[in-house]
Amino acid sequence: MTDSIAKGVEILGIVRETPSVRTFSLSRSFSFIPGQFVMVWVPGIDEIPMALSSANSISVQKVGDATSALFALGEGDRIGIRGPLGTGFTPVRPTLAIAGGIGAAPLLPLAEQGKVDTFLLGARTAADIPFRERLQLCTNLSLASDDGSIGTHGFVTALFDAYPPESFSSICVCGPELMMRSVLDRLEKGRIAQRGQFSVHRFMKCGIGICGSCCIDPHGLRICTEGPVVRGDLLIGSEFGRYQRDASGQRRPI
Repeated sequence: MTDSIAKGVEILGIVRETPSVRTFSLSRSFSFIPGQFVMVWVPGIDEIPMALSSANSISVQKVGDATSALFALGEGDRIGIRGPLGTGFTPVRPTLAIAGGIGAAPLLPLAEQGKVDTFLLGARTAADIPFRERLQLCTNLSLASDDGSIGTHGFVTALFDAYPPESFSSICVCGPELMMRSVLDRLEKGRIAQRGQFSVHRFMKCGIGICGSCCIDPHGLRICTEGPVVRGDLLIGSEFGRYQRDASGQRRPI
């Protein structure tokens, strides 16, 4: 049963995954489906959605006020956790996972459950690749980097020649939205968009489907409850990969 009230948890440990990503181990474990998220309350700052990277951890990229405040915390400090919330990945094997940078976080537990046959992971540089050692232990991992410092030189989608999505029953995707849109376009062209499962990020307030701040055009799909993992064919013709809305509801280009 999902908790709708934030519960205080203690930070037990912190691991530096990359220069901009840290994993925070928590004093409480959660029963969850990989891809589900929790609302993380940083006292005095904000409450923001984050995917669970294990039953008792969140992996965080430093990108704004709330994440910067998290990075300033240490072992023994406390934060609030509400959830797990939303939908998770429900693959049918063989499964292909595609991630960019921190997008690997919600896919990591899926791989460690033995549900990912091939994992394509890309980042800007070799130093920005998270969870490399853990993923190599549980799946067939292929890497790409923008600067060519590790794996294939280029975006993660450059690996499609070796691992075409059409060869898999499920394609689970998380990362920068333009990258995910490129994957969706490939699936749509191959008439297999329904095989795709995309982890969609939108601005959230309530996290439980009431306020409407995370709804996407044109059908009003609520990312906090009918997502964040959304089937690819449901995203065709939507705002996905084109724009999203900020805290005031104004459209902002991706």
